[in-house]
Amino acid sequence: MPGGDSFPGEGRGAAEAVEAVFREERGLLLASLVRRFGDLDLAEEVTSEAIEAALRHWPAEGVPARPGAWLLTTARRRAVDRLRRDQAYAARLAVLRADAERAEPAPAADAAGAGELPDERLQLFFTCTHPALAAEDRTALTLRCLAGLTTPEVARAFLVPTATMAQRIVRAKKKIREARIPFRVPGPDELPERLPGVLQVVYSVFTEGYAASSGPRLQRLDLAEEAIRLARILRRLLPAERESAGLLALLLLVHARRDARTGPEGEPVLLEDQDRGCWDRPMIEEGRALVVEALTGGPAGPYGVQAAIAALHDEATDVAATDWPQIVALYDVLLTLTPSPVVALNRAVAVAMRDGPEAGLALLDALAGEPRLRAYPPYPAARGDLLGRLGRDGEAAAAYREALGLAGTEPERAALRRKLGE
Repeated sequence: MPGGDSFPGEGRGAAEAVEAVFREERGLLLASLVRRFGDLDLAEEVTSEAIEAALRHWPAEGVPARPGAWLLTTARRRAVDRLRRDQAYAARLAVLRADAERAEPAPAADAAGAGELPDERLQLFFTCTHPALAAEDRTALTLRCLAGLTTPEVARAFLVPTATMAQRIVRAKKKIREARIPFRVPGPDELPERLPGVLQVVYSVFTEGYAASSGPRLQRLDLAEEAIRLARILRRLLPAERESAGLLALLLLVHARRDARTGPEGEPVLLEDQDRGCWDRPMIEEGRALVVEALTGGPAGPYGVQAAIAALHDEATDVAATDWPQIVALYDVLLTLTPSPVVALNRAVAVAMRDGPEAGLALLDALAGEPRLRAYPPYPAARGDLLGRLGRDGEAAAAYREALGLAGTEPERAALRRKLGE
């Protein structure tokens, strides 16, 4: 077909090709449209319309040689057409842009480009962490609109119902409109204040890539690698911020195990069963060097501490040789920095490895009333593992059945069914 590869036919082939391009290009597409038109809702709407147009045209005409450019051109035309039809809407956007330019001009870059963020998506990551938005709304909005996660995926990252997360996203957009928050690059003096929110967004994108909340695969390597790319840019952008080094270290040290985390059929492989010879040693060495940097020169931050835990796992020759006392001590520090039921869950598993399954199970049972763990499948799965190690097979099976009902991906469900069969 002229302009690119052809589809074998309409239907699934077209949808899969558009989805692949959409996942790769969506962030850049949306960022470019917001930067040009200054309105997030408009950008989202015309992005969706461009995707729909691709589904109509590409099966017959072939995938364009530059699919991202095709989508951007189509979306821009739709936006211009909409503004021409709705002059009042266009006037409101013009006022917002003029106010933004007068009140908060974007910092000018020097000849070398310093002072300018190197990626439009990161520019919008910082924009959506504006202090006028509630902290939880900032991260939710950024993950949904700019990182490309679905609302259920964002809800999973926060351990809240999907309906609750949808309300947060709507609330954040409404705040942006009503407070007339401009979409602009923050000045250099504002960047450190906004950094924690951006780090959280990048980490949440990686988390979805590491363990997908739904779908046929356990891992979504495209999301994990995109998060690492953004973390590298943050590291270069703010080299004095040790937590940017800590986040990059954490992502590298965890992602280094990617090839060993799934078996031939895509099934999850537990850390204790992984072939450590398949781990990416250069990536581990890079991460270890960054851990030293993240933990040197002041109090440790949460990403630096998590990276130190990941480094201890990666340095051990096997599970038995892992320094579990040190890992438990680091989880104690992490709990003081970021109290969370998920951190408490991970600490309980580490205590079980250090002191035995009874000690770990007692800590897990103490978390039974945590509402944020009720829909979190690793919690009943961890209980099932410890109950099984204690020979309490009936209770273990009940815990595995609970985890099976919560699991979002088919590989997770298959692994839990095997455990039940055992």
